[in-house]
Amino acid sequence: MALQFLPTSKQEIDAAGWSSLDFLFISGDAYVDHPSFGPALISRYLESLGFNVGILPQPDWRRPESLLEMGVPRLGVLISSGNLDSMLNHYTARKKPRSQDAYSPGGQPGLRPDRAVIVYTNLAKQVFKDIPVIIGGIEASLRRFVHYDFWDDALRRSVLFDSKADILVYGMAEHSLKRLAQGLNDGKTLLELSLVPGICYVAGQQPEKGVILPSYEECLEAKTAFADSFRLAYQEQDPIRGKTIIQRHTDRFLVQNPPAPLLTTKEIDYIYNLPFQRTHHPRYNETGIPALTEVKFSITSHRGCFGACSFCALHFHQGRIIQARSHDSIIREATAMTQDSQFKGYIHDIGGPTANFREPACKKQLESGACRDKQCLHPLACPNLNVSHKDYLQLLRSVRKLPGIKKVFIRSGLRYDYLMLDKGSSFLKELCEYHISGQLKVAPEHASAKATALMGKPSIAEYDRFREKYERMNESLAKKQYLVPYFMSGHPGTTLNDAVFLAEYMRDQNFQPDQVQEFIPTPGSLSTCMYYTGLEPFTKKTVHIPKGEEKAMQRALLQYKKPANRELVLQALRKTGRFDLIGTGRKCLVTHGQTKTEKWKREPEKKVKKRSIKR
Repeated sequence: MALQFLPTSKQEIDAAGWSSLDFLFISGDAYVDHPSFGPALISRYLESLGFNVGILPQPDWRRPESLLEMGVPRLGVLISSGNLDSMLNHYTARKKPRSQDAYSPGGQPGLRPDRAVIVYTNLAKQVFKDIPVIIGGIEASLRRFVHYDFWDDALRRSVLFDSKADILVYGMAEHSLKRLAQGLNDGKTLLELSLVPGICYVAGQQPEKGVILPSYEECLEAKTAFADSFRLAYQEQDPIRGKTIIQRHTDRFLVQNPPAPLLTTKEIDYIYNLPFQRTHHPRYNETGIPALTEVKFSITSHRGCFGACSFCALHFHQGRIIQARSHDSIIREATAMTQDSQFKGYIHDIGGPTANFREPACKKQLESGACRDKQCLHPLACPNLNVSHKDYLQLLRSVRKLPGIKKVFIRSGLRYDYLMLDKGSSFLKELCEYHISGQLKVAPEHASAKATALMGKPSIAEYDRFREKYERMNESLAKKQYLVPYFMSGHPGTTLNDAVFLAEYMRDQNFQPDQVQEFIPTPGSLSTCMYYTGLEPFTKKTVHIPKGEEKAMQRALLQYKKPANRELVLQALRKTGRFDLIGTGRKCLVTHGQTKTEKWKREPEKKVKKRSIKR
């Protein structure tokens, strides 16, 4: 029988009537028993397979003995940094410490170490001696090969070598962990389990068969080698046709087995309908966990993304082939939500990495895998693309009819270019009529054609067509609903001229973003490979990389109206020779002299100074 909450202390283990744990899960996040939180998802799944699992959230890494607070597990230690890479969790695009950690009690920062997977695993190897240590989650998964680390501004080895873990589980881990857990329970050795799909391990000798990546030393020596390494690895991350991948690190070898099989609808339904409490552990009742707020009443409908934006590594983690839950499973979860005392009738989201991808891109993907050298939507939509919102529409209609449901919102992101391909669908009408809370957020990312091409995004003209259609639809429905576009600054390939072009576009649209998304090179993404190498890895064409002062100017141009950005904007316009944009004309971005805001702020200072002189 499932526990209300999995144990997080020795006292809770005793209360459950267990003599010990089978598996200890060490997490960089606080324990939130919700399917949107990876540690809870994996731990509940192992519990359902009959294993005693405890979660040790955010142990004190300064005291190795803190890892022993729940005793020594019988079969293994599982380690994850949590829902985010710990470095991204801790630092901004300018490498400044973040003031809040949304996955910690009360948002308190500093409760997990930098490079949490490495730190926790090294400690675990010290205190648990011969117990197998298995790492996974987004941080381990995206750092499994030689990778560029933005915070070190250098290439790092596979995280397996620095952490000294026994096994790394990459991607979505259920299939792999089931086989590992059952194998360990049956007494199998790590060597006997080394052929499990979806895992990486370190070998002393090079396997006979596999795709050979440039070695760590070769990548250090030549950026072209790192670009080749990324390209070759990227092409094999497919559960249908993926091969073993091998990468030498000095005298040892990183071995990645082929990806785990796709989850069937029945399997993914089973996982998401486990008895999650959908809230944080009672130990956090006084503080709460900020990250829970947005997702508490949200539903994951599928995994995977065939959009494959260059700056996003999620498809490298979840895969490009959609794996969707059944309508019955999602309706069951929505119905259970209505029984929650905090539920007010509003489901915040039904979606996945991209909300309106509910089915595989084409039938060929399920037979032969995702195409090795082509994308489904970029630069143009593939002729074989299955363009339909029929299933998603039926799902949304079913959920919004449930008793106790007032509104079902869509917030996990829509690919508007995919929506526009579905010519005869009523999806846009129903989206505007039933599923928007005053505004819809979409991500054109940039106005420059060169920039969007490198980002793997549609042209700004496609966004304009969607915007016009969206506005007409809301007008026909007599609704005042707005479109909020997200734009990114500093992406590889964007120049100052591109940034000025984007600023002009926003000026003409009378739009100024409250927040700017500044590109951060995170491990595992195509854009990060471009950032480090200055090359597009598939074509080997040179890519301009904005850094330092130029990157700051590009960011300032996206918010050119802010007084604090004025000097940087002036500098950018002078550097690009765009003096026509400096002045008081209708098309100008910034004035020659002081802004009214600056003048107003300085006048009181002058008066105070004069009075002090008279005295």
